[in-house]
Amino acid sequence: MSNKKKVVLAYSGGLDTTCILKYFQLQGYDVVAYIADVGQAEDFELVKQRAEQIGASSVVVADLKKRFVTDYIFPAVAGNAVYENRYLLGTALARPLIAQGQVKLALEQGATHIGHGATGKGNDQVRFELAYAALAPRLSIIAPWKDREFLNKFRGRTDLLAYAEKHNLPVEATAKKPYSTDENLMHKSYEAGVLEDPLHVPDHDMFTVTKSPLDAPDKPCDIEIHFKDAIPVRVVNIDDKTEHADPLALFSYLNKLGATHGIGRIDIVENRFIGIKSRGVYETPGGTILHHALRDLEGLAMDREVQRLRDSLAPKFAELIYNGFWFSPEMNFLRGAFAQAQEIIDGVVLVRLYKGNVIIQGRSSPSSLYNQELSSMDVAGEYDATDAAGFIRVNSLRLKAHREIIRPRKQ
Repeated sequence: MSNKKKVVLAYSGGLDTTCILKYFQLQGYDVVAYIADVGQAEDFELVKQRAEQIGASSVVVADLKKRFVTDYIFPAVAGNAVYENRYLLGTALARPLIAQGQVKLALEQGATHIGHGATGKGNDQVRFELAYAALAPRLSIIAPWKDREFLNKFRGRTDLLAYAEKHNLPVEATAKKPYSTDENLMHKSYEAGVLEDPLHVPDHDMFTVTKSPLDAPDKPCDIEIHFKDAIPVRVVNIDDKTEHADPLALFSYLNKLGATHGIGRIDIVENRFIGIKSRGVYETPGGTILHHALRDLEGLAMDREVQRLRDSLAPKFAELIYNGFWFSPEMNFLRGAFAQAQEIIDGVVLVRLYKGNVIIQGRSSPSSLYNQELSSMDVAGEYDATDAAGFIRVNSLRLKAHREIIRPRKQ
């Protein structure tokens, strides 16, 4: 039996984790490369072969796409998780899922250590390590970009490239890179490099997922999205009758339609958890469609006070996701409460996709709280208009009292 310490490394095949894998190996570790398929456009067989070529003792490619949709994306959309009113949390949602799979593999293989290649200035280091701590507190964490010895050896991208050349590592990278990206089923992000100037306008050809709204089809696309307990269960293209009910197929189809019609591009400056502002550009086609459709259905089927309470907690929900507290007592509390709020949020939303816009055209629900007769200006229904006089009188009492107090001060 080998006496080497074993580390399970979250491996992407990029320059950083390629060099880190070799670095760990030369430090005397038995390295297991963990590759998570969360929907990024990647040749996973090639990435696996490269990890083996570098010296990984074993390589595991985990297909997490369906679980990403059902256990992370759909619950986040249902909970109205939007960080700082803009960001739909694509990267942040994927990290706890990856960490969970990585921890599971580490425990199965009897590893003593677990590692990642996230930088010391970003959010991902926090997300990975908080998840590790919550799921397997006895595993030792190796985070090279916070290790002084590693930092002294690798001061930047140039040093990494020189290291890769020295050890004949298979990388496809150059010293100049205009920006960095992260991609999964929920979104694709772009940051750093030329984007660090918040006034820099992204090049037209930077975007690889969505069409520009200017180039989107002139003909709109009309779809129905069916929800059960605030979870999408079916999508129907009204134009060509295409249908999908499987969660992964459904979400992938919405991504395809949204990308074609230029849906889901945003360009923002956000606040990282560690206190640094960061400029990010995101493409989130399917998630944006679902977000707008479900918010509309909630207007029909969710109780007013429940919706207000849920929405008052939604910023905290988004913050917990963004900051890496998916596996935490407070997250368990919020998700339990949100699950209660999601009950009977059932129905169909008619959505038009057109040149970057998600246009809601109608909605219906078997649990609708909307009473057409009661809402009508032409039908009295069960409403007695004379009751409004007392309602207004009671609500005006404090306003009159306040006015009497401030009147002398203004005279």
